[in-house]
Amino acid sequence: MLQSLQAIEAYREGGWPAGEGYPWLEYIVQAEQTIVNLERIESLQELAQQNPVLDYVERSLRVLDSLPLSYWIKELAEETLIWSEAAKGGTLRQRRSWQEESVNIFVHNIGSAQLYQRYADSVLQEEAGSAEKRRVIHTLIETHGLIGQQIRGEVPPAVNLPLSGLVEQGLLSAGELERLLFALNHCIIAAVSPELWQEVRLQVMELIAVIASGNLQPEVPMKERLRRMRAGSIAQGEDYETEWDLLVQEGFLPGALELLQPATFWYVESALQTFSLEQFLKVMSLVAASGPLELSHLSFEAVMNSIHYDYKGSKKINVYKKRIIEKYLSELSWEEIYSGAKPSGGNPHLTHRLLGKEHLPDTLFFHFEFSAAAEKLIEFCMEAEKSALYERAVLLLFDLFDLRRDAFDRFHNEDTYLSQMNDTADYKAVILDYVTGRKVLDIGPGGGVLLDLIEERMPEVVAVGIDISSNVIEALRQRKQREDRRWEVLQGDALNLKEDIEPGTVDTVIFSSILHELYSYVPLDGRKFNHSTVAAALSSAFGVLADGGTIIIRDGIMSEPEDQQRRVRFLEADGMAWLERYAKDFAGRNIRYEPLGAQEVLMPVNDAMEFLYTYTWGEEAYIHEVQEQFGYFTPSQYAAFIEQTLGDRAKIEVFRHYLQEGYTEALQDRVEIMDEHGEPVPLPDSTCFIVIRKADGTTAAPSAPATDHENWRQPK
Repeated sequence: MLQSLQAIEAYREGGWPAGEGYPWLEYIVQAEQTIVNLERIESLQELAQQNPVLDYVERSLRVLDSLPLSYWIKELAEETLIWSEAAKGGTLRQRRSWQEESVNIFVHNIGSAQLYQRYADSVLQEEAGSAEKRRVIHTLIETHGLIGQQIRGEVPPAVNLPLSGLVEQGLLSAGELERLLFALNHCIIAAVSPELWQEVRLQVMELIAVIASGNLQPEVPMKERLRRMRAGSIAQGEDYETEWDLLVQEGFLPGALELLQPATFWYVESALQTFSLEQFLKVMSLVAASGPLELSHLSFEAVMNSIHYDYKGSKKINVYKKRIIEKYLSELSWEEIYSGAKPSGGNPHLTHRLLGKEHLPDTLFFHFEFSAAAEKLIEFCMEAEKSALYERAVLLLFDLFDLRRDAFDRFHNEDTYLSQMNDTADYKAVILDYVTGRKVLDIGPGGGVLLDLIEERMPEVVAVGIDISSNVIEALRQRKQREDRRWEVLQGDALNLKEDIEPGTVDTVIFSSILHELYSYVPLDGRKFNHSTVAAALSSAFGVLADGGTIIIRDGIMSEPEDQQRRVRFLEADGMAWLERYAKDFAGRNIRYEPLGAQEVLMPVNDAMEFLYTYTWGEEAYIHEVQEQFGYFTPSQYAAFIEQTLGDRAKIEVFRHYLQEGYTEALQDRVEIMDEHGEPVPLPDSTCFIVIRKADGTTAAPSAPATDHENWRQPK
């Protein structure tokens, strides 16, 4: 067994290795600050109970111990591995002292090499023939991990030139360097993940051969380096080349990033992988526009640490901060970035910073700085996640950063939510029976279920989804790339479609469960829950619609007559508390109820149904559902509204309303619904299905709709 492994085992058994010469172990085990790449960490809480640096060093040494290597190669590799993480260790006092002495503890390969050099100069200088060995080990520590980072695009090829220098100086033969580098990288990468080693093994071998030959490329274009840094996003479906070209058209200047060519990037993938390519490139452009001309190291460690936290025991992206950062970057124009101007209309609670450290002139640290009030509110949201305060905390966050819910999506269940939307394919297939023409526009496509259905069942049709949410569009674009889909997506405003779509060119516009969200979330004339918003959306759709084209609406409906009363008897102990909380939190309108007992109330039928929509979805969705008003018209009101909004050229060809399948089953063990006399009655209709055709300009369309009141059971 390696001597270093014996030392670690002695420490783990509660003792200390006999003799002296283990300063590397002292540094690592005395670490008072956890410094680790969070990319492959499952839980931050577990880090507090471990020494991840010691664990990693031990894993790398165990790999080395298992390899069939010559004594000389194994000895050099062992000495390199035990020192290569030293700069991540030390007490806080030691680390402050190191920093004052210009040890770069933030770039751990450089800092570790400096610590090794100090040890070698003070302890090993008298060993015969040790100078050459020390130079080799120092170089290996200084370039520790850089081969893997070059593959990931995080460092320029020039950083590995010192390795080629070992051959040029006669310290190692080319063959010895290849064997040594192969062993070291096997240990370094397999200690992270054996699967990762198998994945990159051939690339590592190819790069080692180039290094040993001394024929390293002087540099790789920044576009290619950044592509490698986006490998995870590209694997998820990001169309790097197409999106890059689109951003160039919007004002992105690729040449400006060449200033970053000499720099090494630290923690960039852990910090920025979940952001879109546009957001990623804006961050890089901010650095290039404001960083010093001679920049050697750029660290995103602060972003990485602040953007992750534990949610229900697992490491998650801090979606509160992420969405706020996304909004900040979206409002930052390319012109503002290159001019160094502050964002126009920016929020005073967030800004970006490029900071240096004393004694480290070649190293910069990028991070997003939240105001103290914002940090406290975000912490409050995190602490309140499992309490009744959560929805109020999140609403405060919306207000502080002027976040629109439709652009914000869900917090923790966003992926699940989009997946559930895709699971409704059979429910939405009925819409296809009313699709006309070749170009179909799906407003608010969500997970893309309708786009998939149209593509698969109507191959002659061109389907386009449009959404205001950059997150929805990003997810759809990635899925389109992964699955090689033909449909298209656009980011745009449903209230102003002509900005993105030529008027008169669309044959079918679909509003599937989206108009009630526009009504609830989008303020018009300073007011949400506004019928004018629905009118603006319908008028916008009618404007891009071709003559003979159709608008298909599938959305909530209210019951009529509106003065009907319903008794609601709760079968769950907390049902009444749910209603009391809902009535207080719901902003759409005043929810009225008259208590008839400890577990029973009398309510107007539409207030009862509006509450039951949220009650059905449960606690996880409460914060979102309580902000939405699903029913906003009765059938006769809706028909009159369409006629008034769209005029004589709008012909209502289909108007049905029905109870969405699933509500009765979901509520049967939770509530009893009765009429005002206490007799059991079924739930009223929840959903409408409307088809509107646009007559040509020479023919007036009949304005009187045929309203069908049948209980047409098609799920939402």
